[in-house]
Amino acid sequence: MRKVLYILGQMTDQDVDWMAQAGKRRQIPAGTVVIAQGKPIDSIYILLDGTMSVEVERVGQIATLNCGEIVGEMSFVDSRPPSATVKAATACVALELPRDTIRRKLDLDVGFSARFHRAIARFLSDRLRATMHRFAPAGGSTFDDEAEGELDLDMLGDIHMAGARFDGMLKKLLAR
Repeated sequence: MRKVLYILGQMTDQDVDWMAQAGKRRQIPAGTVVIAQGKPIDSIYILLDGTMSVEVERVGQIATLNCGEIVGEMSFVDSRPPSATVKAATACVALELPRDTIRRKLDLDVGFSARFHRAIARFLSDRLRATMHRFAPAGGSTFDDEAEGELDLDMLGDIHMAGARFDGMLKKLLAR
């Protein structure tokens, strides 16, 4: 759930309400490929319930995604095809946010655009740091004072609000 905190912690209540209204609640059966490596995508997803696996050709499974994870954000940011396949490991529920809908909102609402891009940047920075930490030499670290799993200190003030926003989004979307 930590990943969604990076996104919703930067957003306002109105931004989160817009996302819940503009997005579509999607039920995804186990085994369904949500994103195929190398094939363009039309949406990003917030995983609301269930588990997804992330797989890379010739490597295998590299990650498991749980409630609160964001899927498809890299291809949204750089418009390149996905570098991995994401599929439902269990039956899942996700909020699907179409690329065109988000792009229109970004073009029309400068404040939303700034908050959204800052949130994505923080999210991707956290993912890169975690990846670097995972591949650090045994007994050493690529970071001086950072431990895997620690939140950015600047984020601590946003965590409570982000959690409340995500809980509210879950209640609205899972009740649909």
